[in-house]
Amino acid sequence: MESRVQRRRSFKAGTIGFGEGRIDCIVKNVSDAGAGLEVSTPLYIPEQFTLFVSSDDFKRPCQVVWRRANRIGVVFK
Repeated sequence: MESRVQRRRSFKAGTIGFGEGRIDCIVKNVSDAGAGLEVSTPLYIPEQFTLFVSSDDFKRPCQVVWRRANRIGVVFK
């Protein structure tokens, strides 16, 4: 049985980085295992990218696990 990790609510500006691309996002919730991100559109976001939150000096490689409207869920690799 899969256990759910407690996520903490957040509202921080973040950046999705991949290759030469950058997309702004809002980190809506975060845990040690992953995060929920709000984006203008999930269409051009690759399956793997690096999430940056400059206010927290945070940088983590991510894998997309779900996409809905303007939200994506990621796990940290």
